[in-house]
Amino acid sequence: MSTVGQMEGMTQDRVVKLFRDKLGYKYLGNWEKRLGNSNIEETYLRPFLKRQGYSNTLIEKALHELNKVAGDQTRSLYDINKAVYGLLRYGVQVKPDTGENTETVWLINWKKPLKHRPRHTRAEALNSLGE
Repeated sequence: MSTVGQMEGMTQDRVVKLFRDKLGYKYLGNWEKRLGNSNIEETYLRPFLKRQGYSNTLIEKALHELNKVAGDQTRSLYDINKAVYGLLRYGVQVKPDTGENTETVWLINWKKPLKHRPRHTRAEALNSLGE
């Protein structure tokens, strides 16, 4: 491993410790080589949204939009990250059905951010502190 890789690993370990010990996150391990690893872990996000009171229809539409934005390879990485940040920060605007009013699906509970104990992997902890 290069010196740069070693330094990055040490930084990630410090960030993991901060998230776990000071912020109460549950550490799920290093998923770098995990089969089926994804930037969007629907296995965890879907139940969280259900607990927040969203219908299955709204959840499906919000996750579809999030995956569409995150997977848009026609845009630069900067623009993709900016768009995903917008969805995380300001919510996903979806219509339950044609002709119905738009609703906001909040992917993060900004009103009570410590209400739930989030989970993270080593890479996610570091990425969440980026730009």
